Amino acid sequence: MQLSSPLSLGEVTLPNRILMAPLTRMRADENHVPGPLLAEHYRQRASAGLLIAEATMVAADAHAFGAGPGKAPGIFGPAHVAGWRQVTEAVHAAGGRIALQLWHAGRATHPDMNDGLQPVSSSNKPIRGDTIHTPKGKQAYPAPRPLRTDELPGIVEQFRQGAVNARAAGFDLVEVHGAHGYLLDQFLRDGVNDRTDRYGGSVENRARLLFEVIDAAIGVFGAGRIGVRISPLHPYNDMHDSNAPALVEHVAKRLEQRRAAYLHIRHTRHTAPADEELARLVRRHFRGGLIRNGGYTRDSGEADLRAGLADAIAYGTAFISNPDLPERFARNAPLNPVDEARLYTSGRQGYNDYPALVA
Repeated sequence: MQLSSPLSLGEVTLPNRILMAPLTRMRADENHVPGPLLAEHYRQRASAGLLIAEATMVAADAHAFGAGPGKAPGIFGPAHVAGWRQVTEAVHAAGGRIALQLWHAGRATHPDMNDGLQPVSSSNKPIRGDTIHTPKGKQAYPAPRPLRTDELPGIVEQFRQGAVNARAAGFDLVEVHGAHGYLLDQFLRDGVNDRTDRYGGSVENRARLLFEVIDAAIGVFGAGRIGVRISPLHPYNDMHDSNAPALVEHVAKRLEQRRAAYLHIRHTRHTAPADEELARLVRRHFRGGLIRNGGYTRDSGEADLRAGLADAIAYGTAFISNPDLPERFARNAPLNPVDEARLYTSGRQGYNDYPALVA
């Protein structure tokens, strides 16, 4: 089975091509510090070729989730480093490899979640057609404040320090989150970015902040331990781009120049012709690893690997409820159903209580 074959991803060798996608599950404590729950969760899933840990805040005001008992984790202070070190040590002791996804929400947040601070973005365009859960209930997304050109080095520094902290915490790689309508994506796609400075207009300009962040992370980890996630056709958080193929071609070429470890594409539907064409574009311009994610099954993942449309497949929902997913795929065994009611609650139920196969 192709999924079970090893893969060299930059400087890291993976034992299989079944990757765990980054999954926000809201189990950090009130200070965004990862605790024993996260350590156990990732340890259980250490048989993945690579665990890509959930979106992790590079700054205290960089998150998008503010209601409910749980919190998204951070990587901006010493307590976060210590908390994540428990996670990486547990994963490594179980024979696994783990990357951290560095994240800033940008406009996808609310002042009630950030001590009254107005969200920031590439422009003043709010997220339309959706609401956000805040401590005061569901509210409309507010108009963000466009970041000034002279503020952008500070954003890059937040990501660079996040990479420094991730390295201190023992992560094997970092993944720069340029997808799903969060801050870097708000610069990357022209459905939001209407700037007239050197960070707006052309694809090269709109990708400038993303690559400044990538270069900062490379300065910490080296290019062979840096991955990037984008979602050029995914509409989540009111996003779109007028020319996704041109965007993907530019990103792929620039990643090839840097010899980055991988490019991770989140698809709306991986079988759609437009999504498959993006994968072929990456293949023409980037020799690093191509990871694809978006509704894959065991068989469809196997098919795309054999067709050369991916080097590895990132599974999300399937890994939530099946901590031993590579073993289940190898045996073609049934999968546990997902407890959707507990996806974003607190505690181990719906998180660390899914059974593994009985030997």
